[in-house]
Amino acid sequence: MEPEQMVHMANQIALFFASYPKEEAVASITNHLKMYWEPRMRRQIIEYVASGGEGLNDLAQESVKQLK
Repeated sequence: MEPEQMVHMANQIALFFASYPKEEAVASITNHLKMYWEPRMRRQIIEYVASGGEGLNDLAQESVKQLK
């Protein structure tokens, strides 16, 4: 998947959960990524965050770090 598309999707998920308390939002985003993103997509976003995660919402970045 193209990084821009992946970032957009992760940011949309983070936006949905942004009104939740921070810990709950991070847990919910992480859970969503585990349940609905295939392993290849999860690996790709983990690598993206490891290389800086440019353009990725802060909540999404924290959530991806929980996937490791």
